Amino acid sequence: MAIPRFATVEEAISTLKPIEPIYALQPAKFKAAAVRFLDSFPGTPMYAVKANPAPLVLDQVWDAGIRHFDTASLGEVRMIKTRFPDAVCHFMAPVRLTGHAKAAFEDFGVTDFVVDSDYELDKLLGEIPDHSKIRVFVRLAAALGGALLELSSKFGTNPEEGARLLKRVVAAGAKPAITFHVGSQCLSSFSYAQAVEIVRRAIDRSGVKITALDIGGGFPAPYLNNDVPPYLWYFDTIREAIDTLEIPGLPLYCEPGRALVAEGVSVITQVVSRKNDRLYLNDGTYGSFDELTLPGFDADYPNRVFTRDAMGRVMPLAGKTKPYRVYGPTCDTLDVLPRPQMLPESITPGDFIVFDAMGAYTVAVRTTFNGFWNDTWIELDG
Repeated sequence: MAIPRFATVEEAISTLKPIEPIYALQPAKFKAAAVRFLDSFPGTPMYAVKANPAPLVLDQVWDAGIRHFDTASLGEVRMIKTRFPDAVCHFMAPVRLTGHAKAAFEDFGVTDFVVDSDYELDKLLGEIPDHSKIRVFVRLAAALGGALLELSSKFGTNPEEGARLLKRVVAAGAKPAITFHVGSQCLSSFSYAQAVEIVRRAIDRSGVKITALDIGGGFPAPYLNNDVPPYLWYFDTIREAIDTLEIPGLPLYCEPGRALVAEGVSVITQVVSRKNDRLYLNDGTYGSFDELTLPGFDADYPNRVFTRDAMGRVMPLAGKTKPYRVYGPTCDTLDVLPRPQMLPESITPGDFIVFDAMGAYTVAVRTTFNGFWNDTWIELDG
């Protein structure tokens, strides 16, 4: 689908004079993020679709060279295979609706699945009778700290139980594998080395030679208030940790979501009203800003402010800044950003705030609450 294309944010605002929020795609940033993983990660990256399933974003990920996808539902599998028939989908959710593994396998050729319990393994083996055709990843818990959002309290088992499940996978004739997830927006590369040590314990207890290892996601985006290490630190740490397993040629996967799409989308918002140090925007926590409200998530999106001069020309608004309480457009008191935003003292209604690095978990979780919904997209060259 062709969408309007502009050289700069200023040109987009000047031309469109938007009243509602606009999602701005930046293809160069999608490409740079994909190349980072394709060239330097010591294995195969698969895009975690949950981070942003918008069709235009998926097209950017595909055009950037990503061919493997971490799909967490039959709906995501169907969406990816319909849009990209040559894509490789991996069904990496440990709990699936009854019959969905069977449908993914028979209708879309999916052969990778995850379990973390006997019940889910029994269900999977029952739905796909030819066990030799599937690879079963046992998910281990990796509640290690270092990530803003932990992902091991809901899924994952301990090395002892994991070892027992691995033995069951082998006994059933399926290919055994292991996966874990250190948590979202992980700011410590060492967390991956710690998780690989948990993998080693499960392997040693099982006596099973695994056929693949998926280290999950967690790779961070460059948000404000977060000290993000260089990605090469993560890749080097992972490579060194994997080498200690001493399994030559072990297929390695990862599931970047945020790291592949966050930097590629900016959101152009407008100041609707101002009351002293309170600003009201045309987007808020029921729209694109929901993730900021999650417990423990202390990051903020980088922002830039634009205004119109006396001649109507759009230009950056500079000058001394101050903290503002920022509210969304709905009638709900909870529709407020959790932390004050540093913005120019002279900001006024009609000015525009561009929030950058908003490609992950923004479009994916927005709602239609109070009738506010926007799906306007543009493309920016710079």
